[in-house]
Amino acid sequence: MTVVTRFAPSPTGFLHIGGGRTALFNWLYAKRMGGKFLLRIEDTDRQRSTQAAVDAILDGLQWLGLDWEGDAVSQFERKDRHAEVAHQMLAAGKAYRCYCSPEELDAMRAAQKAAGQPMRYDGRWRDRPDSDAPEGVAPVIRLKAPQEGETVLNDLVQGEVTVQNAQLDDLILLRADGTPTYLLAVVVDDHDMGVTHVVRGDDHLTNTFRQIQIFHSMGWDLPRFGHIPLIHGADGAKLSKRHGALGVDAYRDLGYLPEAVRNYLLRLGWSHGDEEIISTEQAIEWFDLESIGRSPSRFDFAKLDSLNAHYMRLADDARLVGLVAPRLEADLGRALTEADRDLLTRAMNGLKQRARTVVDLAQSARFYVAARPLPVDEKASALLDEKGRSLLTDLAAQFAEEPEFTASALEGRVRAFAEARGEKLGKVAQPLRAALTGSTVSPPIFEVAELLGRDETLSRIRDAAGAA
Repeated sequence: MTVVTRFAPSPTGFLHIGGGRTALFNWLYAKRMGGKFLLRIEDTDRQRSTQAAVDAILDGLQWLGLDWEGDAVSQFERKDRHAEVAHQMLAAGKAYRCYCSPEELDAMRAAQKAAGQPMRYDGRWRDRPDSDAPEGVAPVIRLKAPQEGETVLNDLVQGEVTVQNAQLDDLILLRADGTPTYLLAVVVDDHDMGVTHVVRGDDHLTNTFRQIQIFHSMGWDLPRFGHIPLIHGADGAKLSKRHGALGVDAYRDLGYLPEAVRNYLLRLGWSHGDEEIISTEQAIEWFDLESIGRSPSRFDFAKLDSLNAHYMRLADDARLVGLVAPRLEADLGRALTEADRDLLTRAMNGLKQRARTVVDLAQSARFYVAARPLPVDEKASALLDEKGRSLLTDLAAQFAEEPEFTASALEGRVRAFAEARGEKLGKVAQPLRAALTGSTVSPPIFEVAELLGRDETLSRIRDAAGAA
């Protein structure tokens, strides 16, 4: 059997981070089993579905690196097939027409509520002939669901779950206007697409028992189901925007790398021993559904930041320059030159060691390509007092004489300079850092000087030494 999984988002908004994790789990399982990962856009809600949301979903999946087989399937475009199946069930006596008016259904629910009973359809048209139909009422088509016994689901994540059939009413398959309901459309699509494993959030568990009845009524093989616990915030509360319930695209804007987000989402509810850093190749090799936990996982930005910092250090320098360039250009109000990009590429190894995100990286890289005179922050400005400027003036003369403008040669010259002045190295190096970077924090300052080169380094020192 070829394993076929699917991700089936509704295009009513961005690709939620929880949806990204569901897609990842389906993608990984298909890859692990040598199967297929399919994408279906569940766009039957025509009022809320938008092309912009579809585009955002596709873009988010592509950014995460989750490729799917074939074209994305539009559920709405298959509505005639869904209706065809409903009429097949009607003809086989597995479904029936219900002529209840909205007013009649409201009255039924009100009576049930008053009596303290569960509010569900009571099957009043289940065995009545169409000849009893009132005039002017367009019927819906309802499933003739089993009323006795129980339905048992051997869930790949939750284990064995049982529901009494008496708790499940005769759900609507086709609305009065002939459009299919979500529950019918999902079953028909999963069957027609050959889906063997349905892996989704545990908020769909109740739907699954209803959908199983449709599979049984059509005599179709059931896929295996796995229901993943939802993601909560770090405080254990339901995930909200303050916890990180953002679109996948927002994480890109916040400066996270897709490989870091994949690793982080993988560890939200799935584990492989004590492994925290798991490459995509390892994830494909190790992933299984049985290792998904049954308890909600907690979203923690601190852990995501830590993971992202790890992947930042591993990332290709030229790739990182490509990521920071648009941010720097927007900040500087100009396009980066080839010389700027070359400088950033050579500087990137030192910069990325301290960055948690691409946003951090862009901010820390700014001083390399900023126009002179360099802006200086408050802490750095305090180092450029009268003594600091005097040291820099003398140091500039030393640097101008240095034949080898390398980090090691410059460090040796500054050490000798500080010793001759009776100063500790930091008392000279920190004003130098302020002059070259405008900050008190940077990559190793002698490496910075080497990368900037003799002319730019001396110009920045003289700018700072001459500051009032």
